[in-house]
Amino acid sequence: MTDPKPAEIALGGVPVHRFLAARAQDLAAQVVDELAAQLPAYASLPPEELRSEILHVTHQCVQGFVDVLRSGRLPDPEQLDRIRESAVRRAEEGLHMDSVISAYHLGAQVCLDAVAPSAGPEDVQAVLALNRLLMQYLQRVTAAGVGGYVQERQAASGVEHSARQALLDALLGGDSAQAAADRAGVRLPARYLVLSLAVGGHRDERAPGVDPVVAGRRKVRRLRVELERHVRGVVLSALSADGGLALLPWEHEPAGEAGETAPGDVPEAAGVWAAGVLGHMTRVSGATITAGAVVAAPDDVREGARLAGDVRKVAQASGRPPGLYRLADVLLEYQLTRPGPARAQLSALLAPLVGRPELLETLRTYLAGGMDRRGAAERLSIHPNTLDYRLRRVTALTGLDATRPGDLARVQAALAAYDADRYR
Repeated sequence: MTDPKPAEIALGGVPVHRFLAARAQDLAAQVVDELAAQLPAYASLPPEELRSEILHVTHQCVQGFVDVLRSGRLPDPEQLDRIRESAVRRAEEGLHMDSVISAYHLGAQVCLDAVAPSAGPEDVQAVLALNRLLMQYLQRVTAAGVGGYVQERQAASGVEHSARQALLDALLGGDSAQAAADRAGVRLPARYLVLSLAVGGHRDERAPGVDPVVAGRRKVRRLRVELERHVRGVVLSALSADGGLALLPWEHEPAGEAGETAPGDVPEAAGVWAAGVLGHMTRVSGATITAGAVVAAPDDVREGARLAGDVRKVAQASGRPPGLYRLADVLLEYQLTRPGPARAQLSALLAPLVGRPELLETLRTYLAGGMDRRGAAERLSIHPNTLDYRLRRVTALTGLDATRPGDLARVQAALAAYDADRYR
């Protein structure tokens, strides 16, 4: 048995297109009532909008299905453009896409519920044909709505991204950022927690047959999503696969007198919170992260970013494990790495080890492990006797004995200065 033609689809002897046409205005009003009752996003719209624009668009959709039933032709581009334009306005208003899509299906359900009581046992074929046609209509309406919505959100996202990038550039350039913040629609916080990030590689970036660029972009996307998930307010960031910079709003009062913060100081609460965020980012991205952290007012972000970068580099150069570091965590190493004749002379003490990477690695591992020779040998995958031999070679070449307490401070200072020259 073949399906009836669309115009011949009838329930209880009444063609469905005539039934719906006669009640189109009432059905549209009923759909709007259901939207407000079942979808919070629509309930939050102004009553005037619901009873004018939303009602008008809903009536067009009901009438559009009536036209499909009457003519047997699915919506033409002009009809779908009206659906697309309506979805664009919903996107501009900030409604989520799931609410917009749900509205289409809720409208279809109201129309089906209206005609269903007329169906009898003899109308099975008509019911099946009606449902098939309604699904085809919904497919095209939904595609048009989603297309319009996504296009608008992409355009808005591009404008928003550009405005926020301009704000980040103003902050890092030391310019007055208020005008850029106003254009981006962002309220400047009292302070930013400035993070300079070094991100390790994900295993996918090294996997045979996997495009490392794509894997790196996926990692960066996960980092951004995790930052925005755990941080209140607008995060400004410039991230790549190997690291970058992030500015996190920090509204809490600093320790001591209100408004006074020592240069580079990160309050304990900010450090604990940032370390937690970093932990989430590490787990989600699947990569190690080392971060230098500084709290800075908007006008001081430029200097704060420079200091955060220096703190991170010092932590890396001194062999610290991945994690969050404040200036207070690397005070001695930081000071030893400042330019000057003393740093140059300290760095020169290790010049004889240039070209002997195994000796430098042994020295770092031995010092980082608290001068535990067996533990250092295990981490280096060598015999303790080999470790002893290498340390003796370091002493013979440099005159510095890392096993003597009296030489320890000098060895550590020389290594910090040497690394500072290497990371310049």
